[in-house]
Amino acid sequence: MVGHMAHRFESVQQVREGLKDVNYLADEGIAGVAFLADRLGKPVLVEGPAGTGKTQLAKSIADMTGARLIRLQCYEGLDESKALYEWNYKKQLLRIQADKNSDSWSEVHDDIFSDEFLLTRPLLEAISADDPVVLLIDEVDRVEVETEALLLEILSEYQVSIPELGTITAKQIPLVFLTSNNTRELSEALKRRCLYLHVDYPQMDREKEIVLTKVPGVSENLADQIARIVRSIRQLDLKKAPSVSETIDWARTLVLLGIEHIDAQQAKETLHILLKYQTDIAKAAKELSVDK
Repeated sequence: MVGHMAHRFESVQQVREGLKDVNYLADEGIAGVAFLADRLGKPVLVEGPAGTGKTQLAKSIADMTGARLIRLQCYEGLDESKALYEWNYKKQLLRIQADKNSDSWSEVHDDIFSDEFLLTRPLLEAISADDPVVLLIDEVDRVEVETEALLLEILSEYQVSIPELGTITAKQIPLVFLTSNNTRELSEALKRRCLYLHVDYPQMDREKEIVLTKVPGVSENLADQIARIVRSIRQLDLKKAPSVSETIDWARTLVLLGIEHIDAQQAKETLHILLKYQTDIAKAAKELSVDK
């Protein structure tokens, strides 16, 4: 196993405060898992509805620790050559042509299968990094089972075998965050390997605090109304509930319009900032009319 660096975090409280300094308001659970991930050298699997700030957590941890963020965006059909490495065959061909007169194939072979001809993709880059790294594997539920197995192998060993080059072992264990929107069940083996974190929409008080932190010029009273209305809208049966970033956009809009007390009419006129489907907007508008 890889030798561990000095710990990144002193305590759970320090993680919370550090994240707050980079404007990410974490609850005790989120801070606790980040702390353990560092101490145990384990990846964190972050699940929850889209728009709850799963990706933002990894970015904020990188900001807070001054680490480089390396991101692997998953998609259907993602394979080893895009996730791990591939050989730069065009460059290899050019070298072979330039070395046409060379007598020894083995010399050419050793030459073209060297670091210079290797295209590193996010996983290999994270493993071979000398500087501190946060690896974000985004939307891991979108990859096929074979690729999931590859991820598991790398996250278990923190090393990569390249037939032509040998084994590359991590100089340090990166902090790893995998996010999932739960579109399919992940394998038991991958889940066992990770610490699990469910990130849901924030509680009303915390969302209010987020609005106050992120939106210049918003009053305590307006932030409170926003958090309440968003919460009641999320309880409706919607195609896509408003994300935290949409709450922030809505708050900015209301501040720009100089609104201090939200009435049903103003809320309806700005609902398209909060919701992205016409059917959702209609449901929310109906709800607001009943409320007021």
